[in-house]
Order: sequence, then structure tokens, then C-alpha cells
Amino acid sequence: MSLVEITSLDQQGIEVYHSLTEVQLRQSQMADGGVFIVESPKVIKVALDSGYQPLSLLCERRHINGDAAGIISRCGDIPIYTGDRHLLASITGYTLTRGVLCAMRRPHLPTVDNVCRNACRVVVIDAVCDTTNIGAIFRSAAALGIDGVLLTRDSCDPLNRRAVRVSMGSVFLVPWTWLDEPVQSLSKYGFKTAAMALSDNSIPLDYPELKTIERLAVIMGTEGDGLPAHVINSADYVVRIPMSHSVDSLNVAAAAAVTFWELRKL
Repeated sequence: MSLVEITSLDQQGIEVYHSLTEVQLRQSQMADGGVFIVESPKVIKVALDSGYQPLSLLCERRHINGDAAGIISRCGDIPIYTGDRHLLASITGYTLTRGVLCAMRRPHLPTVDNVCRNACRVVVIDAVCDTTNIGAIFRSAAALGIDGVLLTRDSCDPLNRRAVRVSMGSVFLVPWTWLDEPVQSLSKYGFKTAAMALSDNSIPLDYPELKTIERLAVIMGTEGDGLPAHVINSADYVVRIPMSHSVDSLNVAAAAAVTFWELRKL
């Protein structure tokens, strides 16, 4: 254990925790491919279990032999920056969840082919840029049988600190990558596509045929603007969740959970 007592906000090595933006973290030269931040011992453990490489820890002094002891023992001789709760909150701008942050090396992402090759159910996240929604969608995907996640480039980074925390580490459990081709390109992997949208020609989520599809890609868009017309028009199916009490739609994270459960591979 390489324990480093923090004495100044300008101390070298802690800039990843307080002065770098998410974009700067992704471009950081500290690690090939960039850095991301994981919060809380439980989520850090999920990342370690999934093979992610820690670079340093920021830990309240009282947690070194407490909540963080288990993960510290697994991290080898990386720097462990420490101080009291007030000092660490002044560095990060917020009180740490369970007193621990971990800077980790960003992984090299799989190709779309790798994500889709053995998958029966994938979700395409189109232009969803709210970090909380991204984290919640990943958590539902991991829990409800989604084999892979594909995101358009205008979606939020799943390794954003808040997205990781909301997902409770589920972003480490489900293969994901960026989708740079049109959604209809997934047909070459044998997928039918189902666009979740309110449309005159939509079918209900419990439409029997949907469950019989061997390989299905569910497309989720923003709750404000929804999916672009060209995405809806190119999909094999346009699907809606039946609503009551004149409610027109659900939050995209809630809609994803309902959809994943209903369309899970039997």
C-alpha cells in the first residue's frame, strides 16, 4: 500500500479527482485511452471483478482500514491519496459516497461485431445524454437479460462518474460500444429492429410476434424529442408501451426496464 497524505489542493496526482473535466479525463495521458472515475467501494469492487485496472484511490482516512480495506488489498502498489472528510470534499466538490473514489484506466472497447456476435437481445441508445438515464438503462439491461448495449455518439458516455454510480457498476457487466453506422446495419448480424416510439402505425409491446424473434435490437430515444423520423421509418417494428390515465409516455429509463422485461429472450 502506497499511502500519500494530501497536504495541498495543488498536490500532484490528485488532479484527476478535482480539476479535470470528463472530456479531459477521456483524453488524459495518465493511461492509454484515458481515465474514468468510480465512486464507492461496492461499485469499485464490481469494476475490479470485471478486470478494470485501478490507477489510484482517493480515500477518507477513516475508511482505509474500514469500508475500503477490501479493495485496497486488491489494488497493488498504486497511490492511495488520503485525508479527512472535509478536505476530500473540498477537493472533489462533493461528499464522497462511502468515502472512496478510484481512478481507473479506460478500456479498449469491443467492436460492434464483438458485441453482437453471440447476442440475442441488444439495446440501441439513440441520443440519450442524461447521465442518470444512461446509468439506469445499463442497470436494467444487466438485470433483465440484455446481451449488449450500442450507443450513438451523441449519447452520454457510460463511464461518466454519475452514470457509473447510478448503474451500480452495471456498465462493467454488459458489453457496450459506440454505433457509428445506421441502425439498419444491424440486419447484417441477423437482428430485427424495434423502435420504441409513439406512432400511428405502432404495435403494443405485448404483441405476440415480438417475443418469437430470435435476435432483436430495441431502439430507445430521448423522452423529449423521441427517436428521429429516419430511425423510426427504417425499423422493422415500431412499438409502444400501452398507457393508462392519459399518460402519454414513461421516462426513457423506466420505459427501458419495462421493455427489456417484456421482450426478454424466453
